[in-house]
Amino acid sequence: MDHMQILGSAKEMLDFIKQRFKIRQCRNYLGRTRPCLNYHIKRCDAPCMGYISKEEYAKQIEEIIHLLEGKTGDLIRDLDGQIKEAASKLEFEKAAYLRDKKIAIERISEKQKVSNLSENNIDVIGLARNEYEACIEIFFVRGSKMIRREHYFFENLEEMSEQELISGFIKQYYMNHPDLPNKIMIKEEIEDKDVIEEWLSSQAGRKVIIKVPQKGEKLRFVEMAQMNSSVTLENKYKDKNKVVMELKEVLKLENLPRKIECYDISNLSGTNMVAGMCVMQDGIIKKNLSRRFKIKTVLSQDDPKCMEEVIERRIKHSLEKEDKGFGKLPDVIFVDGGITQIRAAKEATNRCNVNIPIFGMVKNDKHRTRALMDENRKELELSEELMNLITHFQDCVHDTAISYHKKLRDAEVQKSQLDEIKGIGEVKKLELLKKFGSVQKIKEASIEEISSVKGITIGLAEKIKEELSK
Repeated sequence: MDHMQILGSAKEMLDFIKQRFKIRQCRNYLGRTRPCLNYHIKRCDAPCMGYISKEEYAKQIEEIIHLLEGKTGDLIRDLDGQIKEAASKLEFEKAAYLRDKKIAIERISEKQKVSNLSENNIDVIGLARNEYEACIEIFFVRGSKMIRREHYFFENLEEMSEQELISGFIKQYYMNHPDLPNKIMIKEEIEDKDVIEEWLSSQAGRKVIIKVPQKGEKLRFVEMAQMNSSVTLENKYKDKNKVVMELKEVLKLENLPRKIECYDISNLSGTNMVAGMCVMQDGIIKKNLSRRFKIKTVLSQDDPKCMEEVIERRIKHSLEKEDKGFGKLPDVIFVDGGITQIRAAKEATNRCNVNIPIFGMVKNDKHRTRALMDENRKELELSEELMNLITHFQDCVHDTAISYHKKLRDAEVQKSQLDEIKGIGEVKKLELLKKFGSVQKIKEASIEEISSVKGITIGLAEKIKEELSK
């Protein structure tokens, strides 16, 4: 069912309501001195003139709500009662009107049903994907009617086939699910279908099957789920493209900034100096493309020099091997910091003879992103949406850098403190770290707790405590 079909169905239902229910359609309800034409052609009961009571008019509205919700069974039974009552009072014109309404409702009710899907409790799954992520859409058919739909996005699944994606989704989605269907309809066969069916059936306490329809309305329903997932994914990326277009305008670039790389330096008193890099591709932060660098040539606490080294190394990597590792060069570079870091990054790009626009991500006194700064120290005005995105980008690269710094620092502490204790070899060191998790935890442990580790005597435990306390 495409967009025009959906619009057509909605218009058909609206026309039906206007024809079969005598509700007002005028915009100017108050201040009328006479009823409009719809009253005279028996399309309205003229509530504006008080020709129908509030209770009777409200009953019509309730009937329309039941119709839209698909609750036509109760509506038809109620109409049967009204027809009998009208006939008993010899109100034959009213009885004929009610009879025609009942027939029309029965026909529209049939159109509301999912044609040829007589089974109840069916879930229909559709899948669409692009180079960045996948979207899975589910239609829920209950009582021969589609009652709702849901969609989910999944990133970093480039290595998985569509069959593997669907299979993995079914396993995750239906684990401990309270409303298991009788049937799940998908586009293509999956390898472990029989195993999944057996597992679902055991969960439900009844037969649950996975079906790949080949023709007819069931196939069209699967195709509709496929199409909806594709539209949902496309709409998401339309929003992201707007962000990229806005960035192009704000940064005054000649080309779209499809690939942006962001850099941050982390060190503590000049030790374990590292850098983090994060990537934004087409408006989406791709965490799987993050990279970490250990500073090699800078021996003092000099963040700009560290930035210069890292960006030069990264650019050379792409110039030598564009098809591997880092991929192609970025369209734009963001650095965590102001003009000093911008100039350091510019020095690196100049030395590599590449022209990449560079901007600084400037923070306020509370260490939150305040603005973007260009190479002329001009702060650029950002929309709230762009500001939130760049703040998130800056947070991601900061976390990448600082987590790597912490990892190296912890490794160094463990190595320098444990390895220098006489009597502690690799085996005992491993046993201690397995038991306590870190050197800090060993420091906090009692001698009795340390001596409970395999190979550690009371005397050695006392020595460990003494050395770690220095």
